[in-house]
Amino acid sequence: MTTNQVLRGFIVPGLPHPLLCPERSPAWTSLRASFDRVREEIAASGADLLVLYSTQWISVIGHQIQADPEPEWVHVDPEFHDLGTMPYRFRMDAAFARAYEAAAKARGLHARTVAYHGFPIDTGTVVALKLLNPGNAIPACVVSCNMYADRGETIVLGKAARDAVAATGRKAIAISVSALSARLFTHEIDPKDDRISSLKDDEWNRKLLELLGEGRLEDVSQLAREFSAQANGDQKMKAVWWLAAFLGEHNAYEGTVYDYQPLWGTGAALVGLLPSARAAANLEFDEESVETFGGDRGVLSGGSAAVPSPPSAPVAAPAPPGGIIRTEAAPKPVGAYAHARRVGNLLFLAGIGPRRPGTDEIPGGPVRDADGNPLPYDVEAQARSVVANVKAVLEAAGSSLEKILDVTVYLIDMKRDFAAANAVWAETLGHVNATRTTLEVAALPTPIAIEWKVVAEA
Repeated sequence: MTTNQVLRGFIVPGLPHPLLCPERSPAWTSLRASFDRVREEIAASGADLLVLYSTQWISVIGHQIQADPEPEWVHVDPEFHDLGTMPYRFRMDAAFARAYEAAAKARGLHARTVAYHGFPIDTGTVVALKLLNPGNAIPACVVSCNMYADRGETIVLGKAARDAVAATGRKAIAISVSALSARLFTHEIDPKDDRISSLKDDEWNRKLLELLGEGRLEDVSQLAREFSAQANGDQKMKAVWWLAAFLGEHNAYEGTVYDYQPLWGTGAALVGLLPSARAAANLEFDEESVETFGGDRGVLSGGSAAVPSPPSAPVAAPAPPGGIIRTEAAPKPVGAYAHARRVGNLLFLAGIGPRRPGTDEIPGGPVRDADGNPLPYDVEAQARSVVANVKAVLEAAGSSLEKILDVTVYLIDMKRDFAAANAVWAETLGHVNATRTTLEVAALPTPIAIEWKVVAEA
C-alpha cells in the first residue's frame, strides 16, 4: 500500500561523522554501514524523487524549498569544521520544488523557492544526499525546518508535500534528516568512547525506536512533544511530524530500525517505514490532524476545514462512519476523534477529563503552567467534573451513568490522588457496580490530573 505514491519513508541522522570519519569510532562505522543498507533499498525502490526535511536547514520566516537544479559548493560544518570539507554537486528537481511551493501556499503556509549560486546547503542535507544518493541517480527536493513552526504548521507542511507528489504523479521517498535526542557533548571526547550523553535520553530513544520498529509512526508523532521535553528532541521532533503527515497519519507501516548509535552524544538512528496493509496498532489521537495553516503562530484551523485538493488529483472526502456521538455539552476533543462511538449495544467513550465545555477551564486548577512547571491542584474537583462530562456524553448518546460497564481511570500521581478520586467514585458511581482499572501515567495531553475511559450500554 502506498499513499499518493509516497513509496516509503526514512529517518537518518545528519551530523558529518559517518561521512567524513567513520573509521574513528565503532559507532560511526556502524552508522556508515547502515547508511549503505538504506542507500541500497532506495536504489531498488523504483523511486524517481527524494523529498528531504532537514532539521539543520533552519528558516525563520516561512518555509524555503531548494529549487536550484544543480547547486554546487564546498561545505564545512560550523560545529565540526576540523573534520574537513564536503564538496557537493547535487541534482535538484526544480519543477517539483515549485509544485511543493504552490501546494504549501494552497494550504495557507508562507513558502518560497530559493535558487541562486552559493545558497548554503546544510550539513544534514549534504550528509544524507552524499551517502544515500551518490552520483545523483535520483533527483531531490529539500525543504527547510522553520524554527518557530510548531506541530500544526509542520503537519500542514508534510501534507503539502503529499499534495505535490499527487499533483505531479511522482514516486517519492520521504527522508527526515534528524537526530533523536540532541544533547551534544560540549567538550572534546575520544571518538571511541562516544556514548548517548544522558541515560534518560537513551531510555527515551529506545522506547521511540521500539514503537517505530513496530510501524507505529503516528503514535510516535503523537508522543513527540513529551519525547522532546524529556530527551531534548532534535528541533522538537518536527521531522517526525513532517514525515507522519507526508506518509499518512496512521500506524500501518512495516518498521525497520537499521541502527541506533551515539553520535557525539546525540541519539543517531536509521529507521525505515514501509506502508503496509496491516495497521500495527489502533489509534487514539491526542492531538488534532490540522489541514490548513491559519496565519499567525499557533492559530490553526481545525480538522473540519476544507482541504485544498491537488489540481491534477482531486480526492473526494470519505463519508464519516456511523455511530458517532459528539456533543457541545462536553469539552471539545483535543484531537481528531469523537466523544463516543456506538457499536451494537455498546458505547465506547474517548478519554474524558475535567475541562469545562466551552471555556476549557479546569476545575481545581491545572497541574502545570504553560512552561511545564508544577502547580497545586484539587483532584477531587477535577474528578467531579470528569463525572459531569461523562454524564453529558452518555446522555447525548441516549444512555446514563447507571449504564456504565467498565472504566479505566488515569491518574498522574497515584500516591497523592487515589484516595480522593476513589472517594468521588464511591459517591457517584459506587452503586453502579461497574468494573474499574486505575493506572498511573506520566502525563495527560492537557494539564489535568485525571481522565476516564468508559464503556457503557447504549
